[in-house]
Amino acid sequence: MRPKPQSPMNIKLILLCAFFLLLLLFITKSTFSSSSSQLQNPLSTNSTETPDDNIQIQEQAETNNSPNTNCPTTTSTPPSPLTETCTKTPPSLANALVHYATTNITPQQTLKEISVSLRVLAQKSPCNFLVFGLGYDSLMWSALNHGGRTLFLEEDKSWINQMKEKFPTLESYHVEYDTKVNEADELMNAVASDEECRVVTDPRFSKCRLALKGFPSEVYDVEWDLIMVDAPTGYHEEAPGRMTAIYTAGLMARNRESGETDVFVHDVDRVVEDKFSKAFLCEGYLKEQEGRIRHFVVPSHRTRSARPFCPS
Repeated sequence: MRPKPQSPMNIKLILLCAFFLLLLLFITKSTFSSSSSQLQNPLSTNSTETPDDNIQIQEQAETNNSPNTNCPTTTSTPPSPLTETCTKTPPSLANALVHYATTNITPQQTLKEISVSLRVLAQKSPCNFLVFGLGYDSLMWSALNHGGRTLFLEEDKSWINQMKEKFPTLESYHVEYDTKVNEADELMNAVASDEECRVVTDPRFSKCRLALKGFPSEVYDVEWDLIMVDAPTGYHEEAPGRMTAIYTAGLMARNRESGETDVFVHDVDRVVEDKFSKAFLCEGYLKEQEGRIRHFVVPSHRTRSARPFCPS
């Protein structure tokens, strides 16, 4: 979503520190890998300032992805039990560092809030990551899921065009929402006793008023490991509300074949995000809250047909 006007608080320095810490972590993991298993730190291919620059970096990335045979020789006494490898910094991480180092515009989430999702991505990526909203943090999320698929859903078509011009490698789709913030109370009352809203199915076939059915098929056909709800706009009464996005995220998580989905909802200091996340992602599935973000872990309900919509 097109970001709200930001507060004067400058978190640019904090974010830069976080990225450099990520860089150090990646280099450490890339340099030494276990002889029995190899670990990778996920970060993706994205752009910096202009489409021309993006194309150049992309082409350079293709030639740099192969292991570097001109590694400096090192010795260790006693010999290290780890197998030494030599790789370059992924272009995705380089692009993200350059972008955030050369702009005064920073993501809307705080460092502590971002760290909640970062810890999960560090464990699960590369993975399938669905994000409701396209904003200044999109390059970061895509980079942190290097090797996986990160897909963004955005209601502002002009904003998508602006972001695609600057970051053509980001995968985003235009979507429409038919509910407004001022309809939240009426919707909550209407679906509270509607058993159709407790039926676990593909959102396209759900009879619940809150299920979003007009997304591209790519959204429904993928089992998402992480879902971030940070859109639609939702910050004034006539704006599209997040009621349906929150419900649909929970329905997708319950409808996966097996396993569980980490669902994050931002701006839970607002009434809609607070009430609807508790009602449809369930307080029993709430794992963590940090500032304005909540982290829910929603298991598949298809593996246990008798599982209640929310745990008691």
